[in-house]
Amino acid sequence: MTGALETDLKMVGADDPWVKAVLDGRTPKQAANELIGSTKMADPAFRKSLVEGGTAAVDASTDTLIVMARKIDPIRREYIKWTETNVQSVEQRAGEQIGKARFAVYGKSTYPDATFTLRLSYGQVQGYPMNGTKAPYKTTFYGLYDRAASFDNKDPFELPKRYSDGKDKLDLSTPMDFVTTNDIIGGNSGSPVVNAKGEIVGLVFDGNIESLVGDFVYDGTANRTVAVHTGAMTEALTKLYGAQKLMDEINGK
Repeated sequence: MTGALETDLKMVGADDPWVKAVLDGRTPKQAANELIGSTKMADPAFRKSLVEGGTAAVDASTDTLIVMARKIDPIRREYIKWTETNVQSVEQRAGEQIGKARFAVYGKSTYPDATFTLRLSYGQVQGYPMNGTKAPYKTTFYGLYDRAASFDNKDPFELPKRYSDGKDKLDLSTPMDFVTTNDIIGGNSGSPVVNAKGEIVGLVFDGNIESLVGDFVYDGTANRTVAVHTGAMTEALTKLYGAQKLMDEINGK
Protein backbone atom coordinates (compact mmCIF):
# COMPACT_ATOMS: atom_id res chain seq x y z
CA MET A 1 0.00 0.00 0.00
CA THR A 2 2.89 2.36 0.74
CA GLY A 3 4.27 1.85 -2.76
CA ALA A 4 0.87 2.37 -4.37
CA LEU A 5 0.24 5.57 -2.42
CA GLU A 6 3.71 6.89 -3.25
CA THR A 7 2.94 6.29 -6.93
CA ASP A 8 -0.44 8.04 -6.62
CA LEU A 9 1.18 11.01 -4.92
CA LYS A 10 3.84 11.24 -7.62
CA MET A 11 1.41 10.87 -10.52
CA VAL A 12 -1.45 13.19 -9.51
CA GLY A 13 0.02 15.34 -6.75
CA ALA A 14 -0.88 16.16 -3.15
CA ASP A 15 -3.86 18.35 -4.14
CA ASP A 16 -5.76 15.50 -5.80
CA PRO A 17 -9.05 14.95 -3.88
CA TRP A 18 -8.54 11.17 -3.67
CA VAL A 19 -4.94 11.48 -2.45
CA LYS A 20 -6.00 14.10 0.09
CA ALA A 21 -8.76 11.87 1.43
CA VAL A 22 -6.50 8.84 1.83
CA LEU A 23 -3.37 10.51 3.14
CA ASP A 24 -5.18 13.07 5.32
CA GLY A 25 -1.94 14.95 5.97
CA ARG A 26 0.17 11.80 6.44
CA THR A 27 3.02 10.40 4.39
CA PRO A 28 2.20 7.31 2.29
CA LYS A 29 4.08 5.11 4.75
CA GLN A 30 2.31 6.60 7.77
CA ALA A 31 -1.09 6.23 6.12
CA ALA A 32 -0.44 2.61 5.12
CA ASN A 33 0.84 1.68 8.58
CA GLU A 34 -2.12 3.28 10.34
CA LEU A 35 -4.75 1.92 7.96
CA ILE A 36 -3.49 -1.65 7.90
CA GLY A 37 -2.11 -1.72 11.44
CA SER A 38 -5.36 -0.68 13.08
CA THR A 39 -8.02 -2.38 10.96
CA LYS A 40 -9.95 -5.42 12.17
CA MET A 41 -10.94 -6.50 8.65
CA ALA A 42 -8.66 -9.56 8.87
CA ASP A 43 -10.85 -10.91 11.69
CA PRO A 44 -13.69 -13.12 10.33
CA ALA A 45 -15.79 -12.41 13.43
CA PHE A 46 -15.57 -8.67 12.80
CA ARG A 47 -16.55 -9.06 9.14
CA LYS A 48 -19.44 -11.30 10.19
CA SER A 49 -20.67 -8.63 12.60
CA LEU A 50 -20.69 -6.10 9.76
CA VAL A 51 -22.67 -8.43 7.51
CA GLU A 52 -25.19 -9.18 10.24
CA GLY A 53 -25.41 -5.51 11.23
CA GLY A 54 -26.01 -4.41 7.66
CA THR A 55 -25.69 -0.85 6.39
CA ALA A 56 -26.15 0.64 9.86
CA ALA A 57 -23.14 -1.29 11.20
CA VAL A 58 -20.96 -0.21 8.29
CA ASP A 59 -22.05 3.42 8.60
CA ALA A 60 -21.32 3.44 12.34
CA SER A 61 -18.02 1.58 12.15
CA THR A 62 -14.86 3.37 13.26
CA ASP A 63 -12.56 0.79 11.66
CA THR A 64 -9.74 2.60 9.83
CA LEU A 65 -10.30 0.95 6.43
CA ILE A 66 -14.07 1.40 6.56
CA VAL A 67 -13.72 5.05 7.54
CA MET A 68 -11.37 5.56 4.60
CA ALA A 69 -13.72 3.70 2.26
CA ARG A 70 -16.61 5.97 3.29
CA LYS A 71 -14.45 9.03 2.55
CA ILE A 72 -13.27 7.94 -0.90
CA ASP A 73 -16.49 6.29 -2.11
CA PRO A 74 -18.10 9.54 -3.38
CA ILE A 75 -14.85 10.45 -5.14
CA ARG A 76 -14.62 6.98 -6.69
CA ARG A 77 -18.21 7.16 -7.92
CA GLU A 78 -17.54 10.55 -9.48
CA TYR A 79 -14.48 9.17 -11.31
CA ILE A 80 -16.45 6.16 -12.53
CA LYS A 81 -19.27 8.35 -13.84
CA TRP A 82 -16.78 10.64 -15.62
CA THR A 83 -15.04 7.64 -17.22
CA GLU A 84 -18.32 6.11 -18.37
CA THR A 85 -19.47 9.44 -19.87
CA ASN A 86 -16.24 10.64 -21.44
CA VAL A 87 -14.33 7.45 -22.25
CA GLN A 88 -16.39 4.26 -22.34
CA SER A 89 -19.36 5.72 -24.20
CA VAL A 90 -17.03 7.27 -26.79
CA GLU A 91 -15.10 4.01 -27.23
CA GLN A 92 -18.30 2.01 -27.57
CA ARG A 93 -19.69 4.29 -30.27
CA ALA A 94 -16.37 4.39 -32.11
CA GLY A 95 -16.11 0.61 -31.88
CA GLU A 96 -19.50 0.23 -33.52
CA GLN A 97 -18.44 2.53 -36.35
CA ILE A 98 -15.15 0.67 -36.83
CA GLY A 99 -17.05 -2.61 -36.88
CA LYS A 100 -19.38 -1.36 -39.62
CA ALA A 101 -16.41 -0.07 -41.62
CA ARG A 102 -14.58 -3.42 -41.33
CA PHE A 103 -17.67 -5.30 -42.44
CA ALA A 104 -18.10 -2.95 -45.41
CA VAL A 105 -14.52 -3.67 -46.49
CA TYR A 106 -14.07 -7.36 -45.56
CA GLY A 107 -17.64 -8.65 -45.42
CA LYS A 108 -17.80 -12.24 -44.13
CA SER A 109 -14.18 -13.06 -45.03
CA THR A 110 -12.87 -12.34 -41.49
CA TYR A 111 -13.95 -13.46 -38.04
CA PRO A 112 -16.42 -11.26 -36.11
CA ASP A 113 -15.67 -9.82 -32.69
CA ALA A 114 -15.56 -12.68 -30.19
CA THR A 115 -17.46 -10.85 -27.45
CA PHE A 116 -20.43 -12.94 -26.28
CA THR A 117 -19.99 -15.41 -29.13
CA LEU A 118 -18.94 -19.04 -28.96
CA ARG A 119 -15.32 -19.36 -30.04
CA LEU A 120 -13.15 -22.48 -30.26
CA SER A 121 -9.37 -22.51 -29.89
CA TYR A 122 -7.39 -25.56 -30.99
CA GLY A 123 -4.22 -26.82 -29.32
CA GLN A 124 -2.23 -29.77 -28.03
CA VAL A 125 -1.43 -30.94 -24.51
CA GLN A 126 2.30 -30.31 -24.41
CA GLY A 127 5.08 -29.39 -21.96
CA TYR A 128 7.53 -26.55 -22.58
CA PRO A 129 11.10 -25.44 -21.76
CA MET A 130 11.31 -23.57 -18.46
CA ASN A 131 14.20 -22.24 -16.38
CA GLY A 132 16.80 -24.43 -18.09
CA THR A 133 14.72 -27.59 -17.73
CA LYS A 134 11.35 -28.76 -19.04
CA ALA A 135 7.95 -28.21 -17.50
CA PRO A 136 5.87 -31.39 -17.76
CA TYR A 137 2.51 -31.31 -19.49
CA LYS A 138 0.72 -32.23 -16.26
CA THR A 139 0.95 -32.17 -12.49
CA THR A 140 -0.59 -34.68 -10.06
CA PHE A 141 -1.76 -34.82 -6.46
CA TYR A 142 1.72 -36.14 -5.70
CA GLY A 143 3.07 -32.77 -6.82
CA LEU A 144 0.51 -30.89 -4.74
CA TYR A 145 1.62 -32.58 -1.53
CA ASP A 146 5.31 -32.42 -2.44
CA ARG A 147 5.04 -28.66 -3.04
CA ALA A 148 3.38 -28.12 0.32
CA ALA A 149 5.89 -30.35 2.15
CA SER A 150 8.85 -28.69 0.43
CA PHE A 151 7.76 -25.34 1.86
CA ASP A 152 6.96 -26.82 5.31
CA ASN A 153 3.26 -26.36 4.62
CA LYS A 154 3.64 -22.60 5.11
CA ASP A 155 1.70 -19.85 3.36
CA PRO A 156 1.22 -19.55 0.40
CA PHE A 157 1.73 -23.32 0.03
CA GLU A 158 -0.25 -24.33 3.10
CA LEU A 159 -2.88 -26.93 2.27
CA PRO A 160 -6.47 -26.70 3.52
CA LYS A 161 -7.10 -29.05 6.45
CA ARG A 162 -9.48 -31.12 4.33
CA TYR A 163 -6.62 -31.88 1.95
CA SER A 164 -3.93 -32.50 4.56
CA ASP A 165 -6.24 -34.82 6.53
CA GLY A 166 -7.58 -36.57 3.42
CA LYS A 167 -4.29 -37.40 1.70
CA ASP A 168 -4.62 -41.16 2.27
CA LYS A 169 -8.06 -41.17 0.65
CA LEU A 170 -6.76 -39.96 -2.73
CA ASP A 171 -5.15 -41.65 -5.69
CA LEU A 172 -2.14 -39.36 -5.75
CA SER A 173 -1.30 -40.24 -9.37
CA THR A 174 -4.50 -38.50 -10.51
CA PRO A 175 -3.71 -35.62 -12.92
CA MET A 176 -4.37 -32.25 -11.33
CA ASP A 177 -3.42 -29.48 -13.78
CA PHE A 178 -2.24 -29.63 -17.38
CA VAL A 179 -1.01 -27.22 -20.04
CA THR A 180 -1.93 -26.88 -23.69
CA THR A 181 -0.76 -24.83 -26.65
CA ASN A 182 -4.12 -23.07 -26.91
CA ASP A 183 -3.80 -19.32 -27.44
CA ILE A 184 -5.90 -17.58 -24.77
CA ILE A 185 -6.01 -14.17 -23.11
CA GLY A 186 -7.51 -12.72 -19.94
CA GLY A 187 -11.23 -13.43 -19.88
CA ASN A 188 -10.97 -17.03 -21.03
CA SER A 189 -10.81 -18.35 -17.47
CA GLY A 190 -13.64 -20.78 -16.84
CA SER A 191 -13.69 -22.07 -20.41
CA PRO A 192 -14.07 -25.84 -20.81
CA VAL A 193 -11.32 -27.92 -22.40
CA VAL A 194 -12.72 -30.52 -24.79
CA ASN A 195 -10.72 -33.40 -26.26
CA ALA A 196 -10.92 -34.84 -29.77
CA LYS A 197 -13.77 -37.13 -28.69
CA GLY A 198 -15.89 -34.21 -27.53
CA GLU A 199 -15.34 -35.03 -23.86
CA ILE A 200 -14.81 -32.28 -21.29
CA VAL A 201 -11.40 -32.98 -19.78
CA GLY A 202 -10.57 -29.73 -17.99
CA LEU A 203 -11.35 -26.14 -17.08
CA VAL A 204 -9.11 -23.24 -18.08
CA PHE A 205 -8.05 -21.02 -15.18
CA ASP A 206 -4.80 -19.32 -16.20
CA GLY A 207 -1.92 -18.95 -18.61
CA ASN A 208 1.75 -19.50 -17.80
CA ILE A 209 3.99 -16.47 -17.32
CA GLU A 210 5.37 -16.93 -20.82
CA SER A 211 1.88 -16.27 -22.20
CA LEU A 212 1.74 -12.71 -20.86
CA VAL A 213 2.90 -11.38 -24.22
CA GLY A 214 -0.01 -13.20 -25.86
CA ASP A 215 -1.89 -9.94 -26.35
CA PHE A 216 0.70 -9.06 -28.97
CA VAL A 217 2.46 -12.23 -30.17
CA TYR A 218 2.02 -15.98 -29.79
CA ASP A 219 5.08 -18.17 -29.20
CA GLY A 220 4.17 -21.81 -29.62
CA THR A 221 7.36 -23.04 -27.96
CA ALA A 222 6.42 -21.69 -24.54
CA ASN A 223 2.97 -20.03 -24.61
CA ARG A 224 0.66 -22.31 -22.61
CA THR A 225 -2.89 -22.39 -21.33
CA VAL A 226 -3.24 -23.86 -17.82
CA ALA A 227 -6.30 -25.93 -16.93
CA VAL A 228 -7.43 -28.03 -13.99
CA HIS A 229 -8.05 -31.66 -14.97
CA THR A 230 -11.54 -33.11 -14.57
CA GLY A 231 -9.89 -36.15 -12.96
CA ALA A 232 -8.74 -33.95 -10.07
CA MET A 233 -12.21 -32.45 -9.74
CA THR A 234 -13.99 -35.78 -9.58
CA GLU A 235 -11.35 -37.29 -7.27
CA ALA A 236 -11.69 -34.41 -4.80
CA LEU A 237 -15.48 -34.14 -5.02
CA THR A 238 -15.90 -37.87 -4.39
CA LYS A 239 -13.22 -38.58 -1.79
CA LEU A 240 -12.68 -35.27 0.01
CA TYR A 241 -15.99 -33.44 -0.22
CA GLY A 242 -18.40 -36.38 -0.12
CA ALA A 243 -20.34 -34.89 -3.03
CA GLN A 244 -21.53 -38.15 -4.52
CA LYS A 245 -24.96 -36.79 -5.45
CA LEU A 246 -23.30 -34.02 -7.44
CA MET A 247 -21.04 -36.56 -9.11
CA ASP A 248 -24.05 -38.69 -10.04
CA GLU A 249 -25.68 -35.63 -11.60
CA ILE A 250 -22.51 -34.81 -13.55
CA ASN A 251 -22.30 -38.39 -14.77
CA GLY A 252 -25.97 -38.37 -15.82
CA LYS A 253 -27.11 -40.95 -13.28
